[in-house]
Amino acid sequence: MTINTDLSLARLLRLASPVLPVGAFSYSQALEWVVESGRVHNYASAENWILDSFTLNLARCEAPVWLRLLQAWNENKGAVLNQWNDYFLASRESAELRAETVQMGRAMRTIVLRSNEFAPRFCKQLEAIEEPSYPSAFTAAISAWHIDARAALTVYIWAWAENQVVAAMKLVPLGQTDGQRLLAAITDHIPATLDAIFECGDDNIGALAHGLAIASAQHETQYSRLFRS
Repeated sequence: MTINTDLSLARLLRLASPVLPVGAFSYSQALEWVVESGRVHNYASAENWILDSFTLNLARCEAPVWLRLLQAWNENKGAVLNQWNDYFLASRESAELRAETVQMGRAMRTIVLRSNEFAPRFCKQLEAIEEPSYPSAFTAAISAWHIDARAALTVYIWAWAENQVVAAMKLVPLGQTDGQRLLAAITDHIPATLDAIFECGDDNIGALAHGLAIASAQHETQYSRLFRS
């Protein structure tokens, strides 16, 4: 059952808010390293990097797994939920990318457990996952609130994009107008990318962002940095 109400919209805005206490602001997902190395140095190069990260990484791996986690929550299939949670953790290609999703997942789990908004089965299942990924904990809230999958995934992608743009504004640096231009460019790609995500079969899940994996590993030993990834 999907409920489309003003309350659902308000809850999605809450999950997309930068004040959601999951620590997303402290991660750049290797953007800090590519700025340090000179690969990203202006608006055009920042746009290319972030769009590539979106289309080759998030859209090909994280988002399709996100959908399968949501389905597992909706169907109350704990074994399937654990399978896809483990798959996502294994797909993180550096120690810091794995640590990022676990830290954010645990923070999101805390929100679910302490807010007194969710049915006991969601809380018990989340508590049972030793290392919940962020998509696992996020989709628990979406399932419990009966929110439409496409709307919820749009918000999830938007929050990721906004965080990347804010990081680029600090690191490149970019001005506020360029930040809005960059968000507009990413937004234009979301509808068609969502179509591809929903059509993605299990055998086609997998990131193709080799440069992101290498940059993230390099960032782990970067001498001076602002971000945890």
